[in-house]
Order: sequence, then structure tokens, then C-alpha cells
Amino acid sequence: MEAIIERCCGIDVHKKNIVVCLAVGKPDEKPRTMVKTFSTMTCDLLACRDWLVSEGCTHAAMESTGIYWKPIYNILEGSMEIILAHARDVKNVPGRKTDVKDCEWIADLMRHGLIRGSFIPPKPIRELRDLTRYREKLIQQRSSELNRLQKFLEDANIKLSSVVSDINGVSAQDMIKHLIDDDMSSQEMAQLARGKLRDRVEELEKSLEGCLTEHHRLILQLALRMIASYDEAIAKLSVEIDNRMQPFRQESERLQTIPGVKKKTAEKVIAEIGVDMSRFPSDAHLSSWAGVSPGNNESAGKRRSGRVKPGNPWLKKTLTEAAWSASKTKQTYLSARYRRLAVRRGKKRAAVSVSHTILIMAYHIIKEQRTYKELGADYFDRLNEKHLIKRLTTRIAALGYAVNITKLPVAA
Repeated sequence: MEAIIERCCGIDVHKKNIVVCLAVGKPDEKPRTMVKTFSTMTCDLLACRDWLVSEGCTHAAMESTGIYWKPIYNILEGSMEIILAHARDVKNVPGRKTDVKDCEWIADLMRHGLIRGSFIPPKPIRELRDLTRYREKLIQQRSSELNRLQKFLEDANIKLSSVVSDINGVSAQDMIKHLIDDDMSSQEMAQLARGKLRDRVEELEKSLEGCLTEHHRLILQLALRMIASYDEAIAKLSVEIDNRMQPFRQESERLQTIPGVKKKTAEKVIAEIGVDMSRFPSDAHLSSWAGVSPGNNESAGKRRSGRVKPGNPWLKKTLTEAAWSASKTKQTYLSARYRRLAVRRGKKRAAVSVSHTILIMAYHIIKEQRTYKELGADYFDRLNEKHLIKRLTTRIAALGYAVNITKLPVAA
């Protein structure tokens, strides 16, 4: 097989060190290889970069090993073209598994152009991705802390969650603080209710009577502090994300025209896929990368499981949440598509299909710089109008009624 790259290197990545094989030689000649080992300390990685640049290395390939590839990528970025390979694409031949053999194998694959690179967005998008993912984690941890708060209230037989709809509401939080301070009776705490909750004052009085001990009060106090700290951190992250979203404000606003997609969803979608759609040849490639497209599994003419393949879990989760929101909208194409599929395939499969549709819409909205065009809830009825009329007519006739179809001048 003919080589296509004259100067390239393969890097075997570990936590404490990296093994680098530099291959130099014309395509029609056997390459000259040099193997060196560097630690992953910043000074040694800079020395590795200087060595590769001095040798004229133009391409580098490495396996995506945990998060340990990121410092190497950050240092080599801009000095040469870097290919981040999936582990299955660079797996070595059995019986030849050493660090030196691995880096030589990666260099040989790179030299012949046999490595398919993973999608690595530019640095501003990578930083935005870190911020949105960390905010998502903090929101999850905050929800866990709220559940823990409710658990200890139930342990003390405080049935507040049975009366209020949101344990994190202003009224509920005020009552919990006075439960901790033990400075009010249940009747006085019930009077702290606001809004519609005032209609349930008597129930609140009963729910606030329990067996709260000192250890309960300590745990509840610490839980409230944790929730407050999460709120502060989430607010700071949201401000920083807003600042970094300024260059992508138009794309975000266009994405928000899709039913079910709001501000945070648009931020997370842009953070995961970026705004340069040239990295994905088609919407099918993007859907496959995200893991929301139907799988292909056919053998001997028989279609087997079409379950979706593993993809980007952060993007998949975001799209699924948007799909559930879109399914609850009224008079929209996405809600009609969800209901149409849910009857035949079930709610979860329908949600995955709608998330796939949302991603295809996002791809074309970003790529073509246009807003979402609503097709309407009756899109599928108009798509095959004759078939729908025939089916409904047959069903009515089966009940013993004569049916006469007359088209109105203007649709009702």
C-alpha cells in the first residue's frame, strides 16, 4: 500500500508518559523511525512539540485515551495537523502489544492515511462545551440535594411535599428555615404561604407537625447551604456562558424557533456540534455521530434490531429533552410526528425519532442560516389526503352509514 504522508508521528498516550514514534521518508521508500518517551509534564510536552517541529513533522495521530489526550492536543494544536483516533480504529494486531509497538503501529497507519479522525471542535466551542457540561452536572447535583432534603423531611414525618407542588418554592423554603430554627409553631409557619398555596393553610398546619430532632435540623441546614452554593455556581456559569455565546447569538436565536428548543437547549446544542457544519458531510453523518439515527443491522436479507448506536451522550440527552417538550406543543409538526409514531412504536421510540428530526433541523438551520419553517399539525394528513379520506370513509361505512364526500371551496 502506498504511503501518502512523508513526515508524521504516532503517539501512544498514558497518564504519566507518552511514547512517540516519528516516521520520516518518501512515499516509495521505507521510512526512518525514531522513538522517544516523554513525561506528561508540561515542560516535557513542550520539548516533544519542539522536537517534532524541528524534524518537520506535519501530522500527528493518537488514540483518544480518557481525558489524557487533551493536554497533548492543546500543546500540539497549531503546530501540525492532529488526528484523534477512536480506539477501535487503531487496535494493534494481537501479540504485538507494547507501548513502542503501539506508537509504531499508529504512525504506520497515519503514514498510509488509514486513520479516520474524531470530531474536535475549535477551542472557543470546546471551552463553551466545558462550561455547559459542568453547569448540567451542577444542576443534577442540585436536584439530588433537593431529593435528599425531602428525604429527611419525610424521615421526620414532615409531610410538606404532600401539600406543596415544589419543595424548592419560596413558601416551602421559608417554612423549612423556620423548622430548622424552631422559632415558630406549625400554625405560624403555615401563614407564610403565598399565592394559591394560601388556600391550603389547614393542610399545611398538619403537614408541618412532625418529630424533628437536632440531627434532622443539622442535616437540613447543611442541605440548604449546599443548594444555595449550587444556585450561586449555576448563576455564575450561566453568566459566563451568555458572554461566550455572543459570537453565536444569531445561530442560537434561529435554533430557538424550533418547537421544544429554548435558550439553554440551543446553548448546549451549539456547544456540542459547533457552528461549522462543513465538518459533517450531511445531516445523516451528524445524526450518526450524535447516536440518534436508526441502526443498520441486516443479515441474510433479514432486518434485525435497529436500535440507536452509542453516540455523544450529552447531545443525545439534550435532544431527547427537547423532543419531550416538542411532543407537548400544540398544532406543530413535531407534536403530530410524535403522536403518529407513539401509537405504533411506543412513546420512547417516538421521542428518539423526534430528537433525530430536531437534530436534522438544527443542522440545516445552522448550515443554511435560516429559521425554522412550521409545516403544521396537519402535514401528514395533507401528505396523503386520498388515503386518509378512503380509510375514514371505509370506517364510517362499516358502521352502516352512507358517506358522500364533497370538497368545500375553502378548507374548514
